[in-house]
This record gives sequence, structure tokens and C-alpha cells, in this order.
Amino acid sequence: MGFTLDELGTKRIGVLLGGLSSEREVSLRTGNAVVTALAGKGYDVRAIDVGKDVATVLSQEPIDVAFIALHGQYGEDGCIQGLLESMFIPYTGSGVLASAAAMDKVFTKRVFHYENIPIADHVVFKKGESVAVDRVPFGLPCVVKPSREGSSVGVSIVKDEGELDAAVALARRHAGDVLVEQYVRGREINVAVLFGEPLGAIEIRPSREFYDYVAKYTPGMTQYLYPAPLPPDVYHQVLAMGARAHAALGCDGASRVDLIVTEAGMIVLEVNTLPGMTATSLLPKIAAGQGLDFPSLCERLLLGASLKA
Repeated sequence: MGFTLDELGTKRIGVLLGGLSSEREVSLRTGNAVVTALAGKGYDVRAIDVGKDVATVLSQEPIDVAFIALHGQYGEDGCIQGLLESMFIPYTGSGVLASAAAMDKVFTKRVFHYENIPIADHVVFKKGESVAVDRVPFGLPCVVKPSREGSSVGVSIVKDEGELDAAVALARRHAGDVLVEQYVRGREINVAVLFGEPLGAIEIRPSREFYDYVAKYTPGMTQYLYPAPLPPDVYHQVLAMGARAHAALGCDGASRVDLIVTEAGMIVLEVNTLPGMTATSLLPKIAAGQGLDFPSLCERLLLGASLKA
């Protein structure tokens, strides 16, 4: 459904930021950037630092529309979306089901397998299960990650057997099962999708071994190439694959689809339903490449706010 510009001009907008997850710091940066952008466009906007009392806060100081600028557990996984649905507050981004499905990397892979979207070979270890190289059928190197975190939190690349225990221990400090994926060497490509339509693709070349938390959020640590310097036919295939992944999970608003492109083809790693909106974030970079500046991008997302249930 969404809003018109005239309707938004009469609404009180709450930007939900901060939160309780391991990605709180990034969410604060995202949220404050959004607040500044929307205030600069003249909207009645306020920042709401989301804590355990968020339902009480929203009841005592009501808002008309929520711009979700949260990342990770409780903010990106369907929890806050369910609360907003039950309070009849329209919100930006994907709904409860799509948010929960995309946040769980194991469930995402099951959906992608069903939809014939290419994924890396992988194995899942639940809490209490021992992890050993002989239980990883594709061998080393591999990528070890928690299944329900974002921003590369808890992710390790394991090249020899002696590194495996530490990588698993790190992953288990975070949310979800332990997901072990075959390491696929290739070009890291990210596709931005806006309301079902691919906006563009960017290639990232981190100065570190992979695009980890430090590389993502430290200026100067990563080279960004937009548009991704791929052959035209491959570029269009990447855009189409991003849109397919977005649609397969039932996403809404903006998403960022992470892929690896090799000479043999491509694999989809995951879909981020609440992409970062910081100075180094990929969605704003891609949007800017299409002539959509940051305040206009925030406004476009706000125009699409709705109840999804």
C-alpha cells in the first residue's frame, strides 16, 4: 500500500535504531544517518533506541510510521516486525516471515535449494554436535559462521584443521546453529534490490582476507567498484539472480543480495533484508550510482512503509 508524499508530510515518523543485538553499534550509525536525512527533508522524525521496553515506549509516545534501522537479532529477524504488526504501525522493509527466513542462513539455503537458486555446499551442526574435518564432506578450506547473525559477526575462514575448533567456538558465541560452507573463491558481488527491481550490482575488494566486520565498517579498508566490472551478460545475470533471491524469500522494500561470481557461474550466499545505511554501506553506494541520493533513498523506503499481515 504505502503512502503518498503528502500523506507522509502529516505523519510522525519513528526511526527504530540501536537494539539489543551484536550489531547495535552499526544500527546506531545507520539510524542516526536516516534521522538526519529525513529531518533534512522536513519530516517530523524522532529516533527511538529500541530496548526491552520498546512496546511501552511506542504506546506512550505513539508514532504513525516506523523506519526500521535495526540489524541482527530482534530487529532483522521478524521480532520487531511482529510487534509493529500487532500495534498496527506501518513499517519499512520486509514482513515477519521474510525477515525471519532471510535471517536464518540455514533456512534461506533450504528455500534457495527448492527454488533452484545456486548455493555453496554446506553442512549444519546443531548445539552440542561435535565438529570435525571428517564430518565436512567438501573438506578445507571452509567458512564457519553462526546461522543467525549479520555483518560477518562470528565468521571465520578455516584453511587447516588446527583452526577449526577456534572457528567453531567463535561461531557458537553467537545466535543460531554452526553453518560450515565450502569456501568458494571468486569475486564478491552485491546486488541491491528495491521493491522487487534490481537497482545495480557492486563489486567489493577488501584489503583483508574477506569482507569481515572491520572491512565493512572501516573507511579505506575496502575498494568498491560500481557498477561491478563484469561482462554485460554476466552483469545482467547477476541482477536477475538478485531479484530472484529477493522474491524467493518474499522480501519487500530494499534488500542486498550477496553473491560470489566465478568463471563457472555464481552462488548466492544470503539476502540482507535491512541493509546497512552507513557511510561505507553498499545499498547507498549503489543507489547513488543510479542517481538516487541518500535522503531520497530514505524517503523512497519510507513511501513503501506498510503493514504486511
